[in-house]
Amino acid sequence: MGLHKIKDGNKKDWLMFWGVPAIIIGVSVVIMLGGEPVKEWLRYDRVWIGQGEAWRFLTGHFTHLSWSHLALNSAGLLLIWFLIGRSYAFLGWVQITLITVATIDTAFWFLNPELYWYVGMSGLLHGLLVAGIITRLRTLDVETGILLLLLVAKIGYEQFNGPVPGSEGTSGGPVVVDAHLYGALGGILGALLTRIRASAPSSI
Repeated sequence: MGLHKIKDGNKKDWLMFWGVPAIIIGVSVVIMLGGEPVKEWLRYDRVWIGQGEAWRFLTGHFTHLSWSHLALNSAGLLLIWFLIGRSYAFLGWVQITLITVATIDTAFWFLNPELYWYVGMSGLLHGLLVAGIITRLRTLDVETGILLLLLVAKIGYEQFNGPVPGSEGTSGGPVVVDAHLYGALGGILGALLTRIRASAPSSI
């Protein structure tokens, strides 16, 4: 009986740890399987959002240009999760994901009116990575320091020079670099709100 409990516990821990990336990748795969009509119906599209199709604010981040675009983003998500996936519990990551997405969308809507459509999870990936890094700043180690420097350098480069060379070729389309900046800001906001929520006393 004890052995079964250990196995069940390990299985539950594994599911909770990989739950968020599994959901994100799973939803993205289902959308890709729907083909072009589904992708056009679910992408962030300013005109259709303005006509009431608000679900696009969320689904646009799980919609991709192509299978190679999805594979690239999925690989990035799995790498990020391997590095910082234990920084929060399952519900904490869900909250950070939603806050990051909301931050990107709000910034798109008010700061980038010229952006008519957008797909992909790259902005979300930047937010998740930043949120994970924040939890390790108190005991800053070499790995975390390198991650932080690389991330800041990448976002800074993109803001002044445009997409990193080769990124548009690998993604199969134009790269919206502002999504990376907004995603990072959303990750900071998500991390702070999640920390505040975790430290708040439970109501009776």
